Amino acid sequence: MKTFEATRPAVGAQALGVARAAYEYALDYAKERVAFGKPIIMNQAIAFKLANMATEIDASRLLIWRASWLSKNGGFKNAEGSMSKYKASETAVRVTEEAIQILGGKEKLDAKIARAREGGHSAGAQPAMKTFEATRPAVGAQALGVAR
Repeated sequence: MKTFEATRPAVGAQALGVARAAYEYALDYAKERVAFGKPIIMNQAIAFKLANMATEIDASRLLIWRASWLSKNGGFKNAEGSMSKYKASETAVRVTEEAIQILGGKEKLDAKIARAREGGHSAGAQPAMKTFEATRPAVGAQALGVAR
């Protein structure tokens, strides 16, 4: 189990890369796309989506950094590796879904984000995003003090 725990931050980092790419793509699009005479980023709903995406990405990044630091400096105490992978993978799924919403009817752009969401740009990200639910038992067992 220690080996799995130690590798989970790296898998989370891959998922985080997918999330960040989707966010940056949607952000650039929102700045460029004009609707009703102004960029769509000026629409409060779009701005709030982007703000939430940026916050979740930053939170995931911090969890990954903490887990990576713990891995090198004393070990995990409370399944931090699993937590970082879980949060980053969940963030990747949510951010790519929000990015698709921001991109609207742009089918070509939607396809690019959808490919990233499915792990088309990184083979390592695909398992991370599809198995983040499998990480929950490890986090839960540690929180309850039950050895796995």
